[in-house]
Amino acid sequence: MFASARARASPETPGTSSSRRGCGCARARTRRRGATRASRADADEGNDVFRAIAIERAVEPLVTRTSTLNEGIAKFYDESSELWERVWGSDGGDGTHMHHGYYRAGEPIDHAKAQVDMIEESLKFAGVEGARRVLDVGCGIGGSSRHMVRKWDGCAAEGVTLSPVQAARANALAIEQGVEDRANYRVADALNTPFEDASFDFVWSMESGEHMPDKKKFVDELARVCEPGGTILIVTWCHRVLKDGETELEAGEKILLDRICDAYYLPAWCSVADYESLAKDAGLVDIRTADWSEEVKPFWKGVIKTALTPRGIIGLIKSGAATLRGALVMPLMQTGLATGTIKFNVIVARKPI
Repeated sequence: MFASARARASPETPGTSSSRRGCGCARARTRRRGATRASRADADEGNDVFRAIAIERAVEPLVTRTSTLNEGIAKFYDESSELWERVWGSDGGDGTHMHHGYYRAGEPIDHAKAQVDMIEESLKFAGVEGARRVLDVGCGIGGSSRHMVRKWDGCAAEGVTLSPVQAARANALAIEQGVEDRANYRVADALNTPFEDASFDFVWSMESGEHMPDKKKFVDELARVCEPGGTILIVTWCHRVLKDGETELEAGEKILLDRICDAYYLPAWCSVADYESLAKDAGLVDIRTADWSEEVKPFWKGVIKTALTPRGIIGLIKSGAATLRGALVMPLMQTGLATGTIKFNVIVARKPI
């Protein structure tokens, strides 16, 4: 349904929303436009250092034709997860939440607190105050689902990730935190999970949807494993919704997204409107969405600052090329959010009884 990161968008099938057209990361042959005043205002000195390198190197595709997307994703997180936990955890958090923070206007910036707040705000938006069986899709090292298991009595969680390193670390952390009997993590493809139909009353996907090469199959799979009456929550990176009369993103926007795709092993981007349509097609109801792009903006400045510490720089060098490349395009994420090309969206839906 969605074009690959390096392919021209194909014509839409009947019944799809117009906002899906051009939603891939098709490589444009035009030159990258200069950064906008807004994005320059957001950048600090460390950002500028990364940006200069990123502009030169990020255009080279990391996902080659000879490697599969899943293998690339697994390798990326195999290499980077330990560094994330060690470096980000040293900045006041436990390092196990591998996602954006939620920053409230007027409050002091506390990155560790903001990452927990992201979980809590997501649960609040979803209207979920407890669950018996949680599926953590794209679980990372299990921070979100262990948080829920500790928060709710009688809650058990399963998590899936493509990374063997992440799955092993998530299970080790479950043992360390005394919840190994209620939290289990395994290597599995989120598009084809090993669970029976209607296995979970809460299906949670925190910043994993952007990695899914088939967004329709992704949403369909979440719906399949959700029990009737259960809730599905997707928190993900999207591109902006196309304006009236637009059939695709602007050339500069596509170049920006394509560079991010290459570094973070992302296939097609889509808009929140696309997710709404896919949720309806999957038979889900009570669909609601939110745009939290403003609430996450301080996150990337914090990550860049941490990466520029001696510990961060040494860790990046030791972790491997994929992790280093991901660090080099962090300013492009900041630029995308500042210009409105990238949206941080939340989608919640219910499976009808």
